[in-house]
Amino acid sequence: MSENQNEPREYDAVLGVENSIPVNAAVLGGISGVKSRLASPIVEVRIAALSEALKHGKTGLDLIIQALQDESMQVKFAAYSLLKDRDDLKIKPQFQDYLPTFEFDVITVNAEGKENSRIESFAYYFPEDLGNGITLDMVYIPGGTFMMGSPATELGRLDDREGPQREVTVPAFYAGKYPITQEQWQAVIGTNPSAFKRDKYPVHIVIWHDAVEFCRKLSQKTGHSYRLPSEAEWEYACRAGTTTPFSFGETITADLVNYNGNYPYGSAPKGTYRQQTTNVGSFPPNSFGLYDMHGNVWEWCSDKWHDNYNGAPTNGSSWETGGSEYRVLRGGSWVNFAVACRSAFRYRNSAVVRGRGIGFRVVLVGA
Repeated sequence: MSENQNEPREYDAVLGVENSIPVNAAVLGGISGVKSRLASPIVEVRIAALSEALKHGKTGLDLIIQALQDESMQVKFAAYSLLKDRDDLKIKPQFQDYLPTFEFDVITVNAEGKENSRIESFAYYFPEDLGNGITLDMVYIPGGTFMMGSPATELGRLDDREGPQREVTVPAFYAGKYPITQEQWQAVIGTNPSAFKRDKYPVHIVIWHDAVEFCRKLSQKTGHSYRLPSEAEWEYACRAGTTTPFSFGETITADLVNYNGNYPYGSAPKGTYRQQTTNVGSFPPNSFGLYDMHGNVWEWCSDKWHDNYNGAPTNGSSWETGGSEYRVLRGGSWVNFAVACRSAFRYRNSAVVRGRGIGFRVVLVGA
């Protein structure tokens, strides 16, 4: 593949959840009916009961708070969504027990790469214990609707693969705070395929099937349903509410992202080319609290490759019909030009070909 600013270097190199509420979900009335349905083995019934609980004052509020401890991640999502905007003092400690927070600065830059804002923020997460002191931090990503893809006028846009732009609605989910690290991989798989070996470096030289197998074994180990993100989930999480080429704004710099700093984007200056991966979390996160969404390693998505978005799902799910046997890569890597690290940039690779710049992160939805 030619090395130019409009293409990444090529190396030797699951589904969104929609809930339908059963028609018999609200059979019993009053607070007794709510309590009865919250004890149901059917997740959708419990979720429907939570919405009704709000009508029953303090007793209903207590039931919603208790649901933060429900075994189903979907029920926890629902309870969290109902409580997150309330200022009740008794709720805040419960959030810290269920979803602790971490703080960070959200940085934006102008077209020349100069910082123009820095805002203190926070995100909810939960630590998944992988044993031997190793944890996997999963960050809560609120659901929402966004414009997926890039406008035809965006600098560096390749043919039609980033379009047509369309509105996509993504349900809430959890995403890995970082790409999967080598120590996390080793804790689950027991080996380490990476070239640049450091515990906190992202695992790389990982084929798509390896990443899927990691998710399977991680799910088995933890009892939670882990998988690769859909392409829509990935871009939604990367953009974190932004519409600019990068979550940082109109461009990036080597102080914000690990990429080939010899080839900046737009009017940004040249910067450091580190020539390898770096510790996850070495650079600032986006406003969702996710690190390394731009650069460091490419990240596998679950979807089959399609040449454009014509006919693509609009509900955040993985696109598994039609297309080719290639799989989607997102985010760019340490060796790529800045243009390949854009939020909308998408590339493909064979599911069985390894690349020194390819890793992944995991997501979690209700089980």
